[in-house]
Formats: sequence, C-alpha cells, structure tokens
Amino acid sequence: MELAQKSLLGKARERPDHVRRVIEKIRNEGFFQTLRQVSAKLDEPMPMGYSSAGWVLACGPGVSEFKPGDRVASNGPHAGIVSVPKHLCARVPGKVPFEQAAFTVVGAIALQGVRLAQVTIGSTVLVIGLGLVGQLTVTLLRASGVRVIGFDLDPEKCRLAERMACATASATLKATEVEELTLGLGVDAVVITASTRSNAPLELAAQSVRKKGRIVLVGVVGLQLDRRPFYFKECEFVVSCSYGPGRYDPQYEERGHDYPAPYVRWTEQRNLQAVVDLMAGGQLNLVPLISHRFPIDQALQAYELIEKGTEPYLGIILQYPETDLKPQPVIELRSHLVKDDKIGVGCLGAGNFARMVLLPAIQRNSKLHPQILCSAKGLSAAHAGNKLGFDAITADEEEVFKDSRVKAVFILTRHDQHGQQVVRALKAGKHVFTEKPLCLNAEELAEIESIYRPLVTDTHSAIQHPQSQILNPESKISSPSAPLLMVGFNRRFSPAAVIVREFFNSVRAPLTVSIRFNAGQIPSEHWTQDEEVGGGRIIGEACHGIDLATFLTGSKPVRVYAESVGGPLAPPVTDDQCFITLRHANGAVSSIAYLAGGDRAYPKERVEVLGGGKLAVIDDFREVTTCSGGKSRRLKLGAQDKGHEAEIDAFSKTLSGEAAAPITWQEIKAVSLASILAVQSIREGVPFEVA
Repeated sequence: MELAQKSLLGKARERPDHVRRVIEKIRNEGFFQTLRQVSAKLDEPMPMGYSSAGWVLACGPGVSEFKPGDRVASNGPHAGIVSVPKHLCARVPGKVPFEQAAFTVVGAIALQGVRLAQVTIGSTVLVIGLGLVGQLTVTLLRASGVRVIGFDLDPEKCRLAERMACATASATLKATEVEELTLGLGVDAVVITASTRSNAPLELAAQSVRKKGRIVLVGVVGLQLDRRPFYFKECEFVVSCSYGPGRYDPQYEERGHDYPAPYVRWTEQRNLQAVVDLMAGGQLNLVPLISHRFPIDQALQAYELIEKGTEPYLGIILQYPETDLKPQPVIELRSHLVKDDKIGVGCLGAGNFARMVLLPAIQRNSKLHPQILCSAKGLSAAHAGNKLGFDAITADEEEVFKDSRVKAVFILTRHDQHGQQVVRALKAGKHVFTEKPLCLNAEELAEIESIYRPLVTDTHSAIQHPQSQILNPESKISSPSAPLLMVGFNRRFSPAAVIVREFFNSVRAPLTVSIRFNAGQIPSEHWTQDEEVGGGRIIGEACHGIDLATFLTGSKPVRVYAESVGGPLAPPVTDDQCFITLRHANGAVSSIAYLAGGDRAYPKERVEVLGGGKLAVIDDFREVTTCSGGKSRRLKLGAQDKGHEAEIDAFSKTLSGEAAAPITWQEIKAVSLASILAVQSIREGVPFEVA
C-alpha cells in the first residue's frame, strides 16, 4: 500500500535493482518503448492477502489429498475463489472456526521462526516485535514449553502478549533487564518479528542472547551488524524463509513434488497442518488476536483503518458470504458485437510479455476485434481485459475454443501448454497464432502436423517465400479456407531483417549467416530453464535465431549440430551458452551463438550476413550496415523494432485475404524441429538431419 502511493522517484528509491534494469532497457530498446512498458507494469494491480480459509470447490489433475467440500486453509489471496497449489493447503477439522483457520499461513511463518530457534522445554526466548506474527510466535513458544520474554514499543501490544502467556513483556526492555530475568545467562534464543529500518532490534538481540545462543530474523530490520557481540558470544544468526522448506521451490510448490518426511520432517505444508492441529487441540487460541471483522464489500474500510491508523488494530478478518452460486465461466465486460469487417480473436494467457507487447498490438490492429481473454489469474484477466478492450474474460480456456465469435486464437501461455492448445484450437476450426515455441518435443510436433496438414489446401501450402509478399504488398490472395497456423517468429518481420533480405535478393550464391545473442543469465530455477515447462532457452528463444537464419538465407535448415560449454567450472545450466550450426537446403550455412555468459549492458543481438560479394550487419534491430561494391551504408532505424507489430499485421492480412500466409508450414516445422534437435545434438554429441 505504501509503495503504491509513492511517486515514481519514491518507487525508484525503494527498488534500485529495478532502476538498473530500466536503464539497461533504455540503452538497448530506446526511451519511449521502455517508458511504455514500465508504465504498463506500474499500472498492474497487485493481489492483496495470502492467508485464507474456505471450502474446496474442485481439484486439478494429480490432486488426491483433497476432495470437493473439504474445509481447508490456504495461502490464497483475498478473493471469493482462488486457485492454489496442493502443497500450500492444509485440512481444517470441523471444530476449528474458519476465522481462526484463516490465520494458518501467518501462523506457519511464526512456526518456522520457532523451529529455527532450536529451543527445547524450559528454554527462554526473547521475542522482539509483538505484532500479529510476534503474538503468534509467543503463543507457539508457550505451547512448546518455552518461557517467553516480549518487547515492543507499543505498551498495549505488550499487555496483549502477557495475556497470550508471555512471562513478561515491556515497551522499555533493556539488555540488563533480560540478564536479570535469566539470572545472568541471557536468553537461549531471540526471534525478531519486528518491521523497521532501525538496527535497534538486532542490537538488543545481540546484547540479550547467551553465549552460543541463536538469533532468528523473521521480520525486516536494519542489518548493520556489530561484529563484536557475535564474535565474543559465538552466537548464530539465521534468517527465516517464510513458511519453511519448499518455499519458492517451483518443483515443490508448482509441480507438487514433496520432500520425503524422513529427510525433511517439516516442509511448509506440514508446518501449515501443524498450526491447524494446534488450533484443533486448543493449544493455539487466536480469538484474542482478532481486533476487527469486515464483510468483503467493506474491505476498503479495513485497508483505510490500516493506512490511517485511526484506532488500534491487529488481526483483521475479511468475511465472505456463504453462497451456493457456482462461479461464472465467462464475465462479460462490454456488449460490443464483432463487426463484419473484423476478425474476432480469443487470447490464452495474460502474462507480462502478452500484456506489454502482443495484446496492445492486437488492440491496435484495425482488422482484429479482442473478443475474449483467458487467464488463470482473474485479477490480471480483468485488468488487462478492461484496459485492452476485450468484450469478455474467462479462466477456462474451453470457453475460448467453443466461442463461435472467435475466429482466431492467440496462444500466449507458458511453453509447455502451446502444443496441446494448438491442437485443440485447430480441432475447433480456429486460426492459430502461437507464441514461440510451437511445442517442446518431436512427438507434439508430429501430432500437430497430423492434424494440420490434412486441413491445408493447395493454395494454403504452396506459398512463396515470405519476402515476396513484403516486396509485393499489392498482391492479393483469397481468405484461407482452412485454419491458418502461425508461430511468433517476429524477427523476420522486423524492418532490419526485411532490409537485409531485400539487399541480398539478387544474390544467387549460398549465404553465410552469423547470429549472436547476448542473452544474459537467468536463474537455473526459472520456469524457462525447466525442460518440461519452458523447454530450455534453445527451444524457447534461440529458435528465433534459427528462424531468422531461415528467412535471411531463403531456405529451411536440413542439418543441425550444437555444442555448449562444459567442464568442472561450468554453471548449473550450460545449454544457454552454446553454438548452433545449421546447413540449409540451398547450401547456405548459418551459426547461432546463444550466449548467456556476457553482460546485459551490451546490446543483445547482432546479425552478420555475407555472400555474393556483399555484407550486411544488423545491430540490435536498431541499425543496419550494408557493404557492396566497395561502398558502405549505415541506416539508423531509430527505436528498436523486433517485428512484433508487423507479425500481427501480417497474420491479420492473411486472414482478411490481403496477403499470403506469413510463414509456410514447412518452414515452421523445420525451424521447430531444428530447435528440438539442437538440444538433442548437445546431449548426444552428434549432428542430426532435420528430416
């Protein structure tokens, strides 16, 4: 709430790491494009809340632990219906009221701090900060047979802590008092649950803990550590990570892979369940912590209470009415009808790239009508749908496929969903634009071809090289009678690529093409690095280079060989530091260097094309240099343009009968297969024919 109300400068001061990224983006992509994307990012709404309780409506594939109708606590945000991973839920016994169960996730944060304190029955612990998490920490420590001393600057919270079984709590506590209370020993552990920029909580903790004791940071405080007390006492300092083991691990949270209990006894889910079980057993009574209750339609008043601080507050409950109504599969935003001269489109996915780049391009296209937007997250769907002019939103992709007003489907989801969504859209008789990659493996590619190829007519399949329609925009073809399938290989549509392709149009000799990506590193746990979800960066992004080489040489790849870095000093992921060599059907040779080991401050992409006594260079799609006959010409294109707007325009022109299909199926198939085989070549160390 505080961050949202800050000025742009104030937000920049809060997140200097984001400022550095913005500066790099301005340097590489231009000021106005960066401004547009940053403004769109700042305009996004943020879901509030993460601790809730309610009934299970339905369970997804692979979820057998819960059944519809079960009472559960979860980390779902404030919403009537939420979708959460199974490892972020805990079963709630009937004797536990929902308003107490709603504290479960917050309670797990406190419980993880208690576990990290590593105290036993009879130990003494100092809790610094007696807000909601601090009060829960006090109660959990007492339930563990631990003596608790509390400190908070608010005397009222200290009095509440004493009612919650704290031995003593004071707003003026000093280290000397702690020493007296522990007969000169010091506390066995300190749990800091305060939120402040000050170093004072950490200083008090270091002075109060006994020799060989432990300090656990659960909250957020200043971390200017004085080495001396830590040195002489040899005390440990630990920062607690949220709910416990598994937090922020996509394999555990998103993919549902549990840690075996004999080796990781207390995962975040088992912590959640432990909190609920303590409630059921009567050891954790949270009624004294509830200061306010608001029905959800008065939620704004609850936030105003927190913001203005007009009266003391602690635990605030938002209550939803009980209802038998089923969720609406589609929410109509406006009642516009698709005009005869426009093509109704449905979009799957509303992630960052979709909202900032492709969805605005669809909205600006005069031939397309944004009909329905599907996103698993209702908040992002509602916001993007309203802002980008969609008539309706949904969280069920089936609603997009069965909508008769939708003639074309844009697939902008995570990579592992592309293949099956393409198949479903084609079977529904829709035209398809899918972001790259088309699919993640050869089996999916074969399935797509088995469905798509019989649908393609002679007119549709016997398409000339895409350059012909760019050089002859006045040429017309009839609107495709079969579904059109296009993949978002946008770079071939960039002004720079079109200029270079035209420059070599008269050359008959085979070309050599070199494409270098300064890709920049991303964490190994990022979803794009997961071969089952993102496919890895070769299939997910280096495919752009393979397609661009195909476009510039005018010939599809027929052979691929790739090698990546290795050795004992190599990073955890090596595929994103590789060279891919392609031989094309017309004898041309191309090399794609996809390299993540550089510095993002340098421009990302450089393309060099040579042949027939000519040379051309594309620098980050902002500048083109051509050399021929001993003369060199440099053309500055202004802002970076990678062809996103042009690819949407080419797709719409094909659907409206103004141009040939932008990319032939044979090229799409060859580029997709070459990307898949490049990874296999790295694994097996041999080249592969792109059959």
